Amino acid sequence: MLRIPIQERPHWRDLAHEYGFQFHTMHGEVYWDESAYYQFSLEQIENGLEDPSAEIHQMCLEVVDRVVEDERLLRKFSIPEMFWEAVRASWRDQQPSLYSRLDFAYDGRNPAKLYENNADTPTSLYESGFWQWLWLEENVRNGRLPRACDQFNSLQEKLVRRLAEIYAQTDGPDFYFSCCKDTEEDRGTIQYLQDCAAEAGIPNRFIYIDDIGQGENGEFTDLDDRVIELMFKLYPWEFMQREEFAPLILQNPMRWIEPLWKSVLSNKALLPMLWKMFPNHPNLLPAYFEDEVEHAPGVDLVKKPIFSREGANVALYRDGEMLFDTDGPYGEEGFIFQAYHPLPKFGESYTLVGSWLVNDQPAGISVREDKALVTQDLSRYLPHVIL
Repeated sequence: MLRIPIQERPHWRDLAHEYGFQFHTMHGEVYWDESAYYQFSLEQIENGLEDPSAEIHQMCLEVVDRVVEDERLLRKFSIPEMFWEAVRASWRDQQPSLYSRLDFAYDGRNPAKLYENNADTPTSLYESGFWQWLWLEENVRNGRLPRACDQFNSLQEKLVRRLAEIYAQTDGPDFYFSCCKDTEEDRGTIQYLQDCAAEAGIPNRFIYIDDIGQGENGEFTDLDDRVIELMFKLYPWEFMQREEFAPLILQNPMRWIEPLWKSVLSNKALLPMLWKMFPNHPNLLPAYFEDEVEHAPGVDLVKKPIFSREGANVALYRDGEMLFDTDGPYGEEGFIFQAYHPLPKFGESYTLVGSWLVNDQPAGISVREDKALVTQDLSRYLPHVIL
């Protein structure tokens, strides 16, 4: 695993504008960075990332199977009690999911270590499935990369296929896609998924989460009062389960992608459960609930909120003393503790590998890096190759 400098394509910003990649720079900071790329061997991809991703994903599903049947665990996962039966039913009914991303610390030599499972609303989908592939093709064509270069990336074709499978299970309504207002990255992710749906021949519409209404019979409706029957939402279940309209979710037959059972997977409480059920697994880090942390065997610990995003409200402890923390609005529902395992450092940057899955199948990777130890929303995205 190598970080290799490369000359930027001189016209890439014009190309980004043409293809609708508007969030390549955010808040004046570089997000998409093609001044370097990460090179992996095929063995590193297949044995170091792809196989562990498939195995860990199945382990995560085993956790869901246990949690949904145990009220004590549902409470530990801070899932509101009024949603317990609905979460359980969504799992028992095998309601379909679309995609997820496992985040790993991986240096190309030692076993990848799972940091967390982004199973409900992971972004960086467009740049992973489409934009970095475009970068590879152009650089190979222009001779900046060897012709033998490949990329671990079947994300787009798997998304198109999975969306078609999900839609085939319905009676043919419009497929709605939704996110919050005032977030260019989320809107870009949703537009990419709409493009994938269009490629699959699925009629689709967009609506902001903020604009969803309630019909006369309690249905969710769009701005033209059309009933919404099927929706992908880039909006977290932990928010939806606590908002004013939450009871309507339970009264409404609308099909959600991602399904309610994903609220178990997209929850940091997953990490101590994985460690309990699969202790000493080579791709897991020891992890503990707050009331069990005294059993941590003298290791440095990272404190993470059960619900948090983009590295917010994370703290590092050594010998019970906090060494540093990050700001953010999370933590009200409680925390878990995970053994400290620093990201590998390449040059001046710490590097995180995201491993994508679509319909339970590994589908590609993304690479993020930052000069800070904790990956956050403005951490740079770099492309990768297999050689």
